[in-house]
Amino acid sequence: MGFKMGIVGLPNVGKSTLFNALTKTAAAQAANFPFCTIEPNVGDVAVPDARIDKLAELAGSKQIIPARMTFVDIAGLVKGASKGEGLGNQFLANIRETDAIAQVLRCFEDGDVTHVEGRVDPLADADTIETELMLADLESIEKRLVNIVRKVRGGDKEAVQQERLLKAAQAALEEGKPARTVEIDAEDARVWKNLQLLTTKPILYVCNVDEGSAATGNAHSQAVAKMAAEQGAAHVIISAQIEEEIAQLDADEAEMFLSEMGLEEAGLDRLIRAGYALLSLETYFTVGPKEARAWTIRAGTLAPQAAGVIHGDFERGFIRAETIAYDDYIALGGESAAKEAGKMRVEGKGYTVKDGDVLHFLFNA
Repeated sequence: MGFKMGIVGLPNVGKSTLFNALTKTAAAQAANFPFCTIEPNVGDVAVPDARIDKLAELAGSKQIIPARMTFVDIAGLVKGASKGEGLGNQFLANIRETDAIAQVLRCFEDGDVTHVEGRVDPLADADTIETELMLADLESIEKRLVNIVRKVRGGDKEAVQQERLLKAAQAALEEGKPARTVEIDAEDARVWKNLQLLTTKPILYVCNVDEGSAATGNAHSQAVAKMAAEQGAAHVIISAQIEEEIAQLDADEAEMFLSEMGLEEAGLDRLIRAGYALLSLETYFTVGPKEARAWTIRAGTLAPQAAGVIHGDFERGFIRAETIAYDDYIALGGESAAKEAGKMRVEGKGYTVKDGDVLHFLFNA
């Protein structure tokens, strides 16, 4: 399981340039005019993780299959999108299908790149996007409340639950707060998620800075960092122009380029790490002579459900899991040595998989 992150923002903030860099394609047309991205462009990219290379080397794996994540470059939003202005309806429909939102904010000055509002103010840009999403949610909630009246009167339990949750979200939105600020009990989590409200999605602010500010940020990105901290949200600093240049280089050239720019890693790595943290995602591995493979799960996933990420039959027929912690696997030099040292454990259905676990599942077909 990977996850799908929507890249959103006002026109001309660098969304498509960033998308091109991250996916190493030219699938999204990056041009200096609004709505150059008409349809959502989807890019499936490998999650960089040095651990899988070390595991593959020790196991003599013929193939390395990293975890994957999906970026969706969504058409630029403008004021009035919730009422269908610009490409608002498409924007809102496409973002509804994502797990999280990477909100790209323009944190660079460049007279040659026009801003749809005629100014550079990332906090105002963020407010515009959040406001449009909140207005869209309010409209959606009002329609849904009308549509479920009859079921609620008839005593339909799920309809009653939906009404309660919709009204809780409505109250928050009317106070100017996104729906994600509503505290939800575990028993309501499934229905809450199925409501698919736009403002329940986790937010990651991406500060697109000029090349000279890529390592340390600037006044604009500092303002975004303060805003994110106040919201309990995350932020990353990226120069889309630098990422686009890196995308054209081989691994050695990219490493040298990053060093010259004073950067320890590419923006893709930082963005994925922030995205994983945002959605509480972890990685476990399956390793053998044929392949070393990384699998993505949510933190707290039990062994049978982790097995189900590979195949549904693994979950349905789960018997037990044999697991070796990544550090033990590496320190002892592989599976056989780890077994001899007593570091392989046999775990049952109640085991919570840990990040970095090397797993082998036994199941009934």
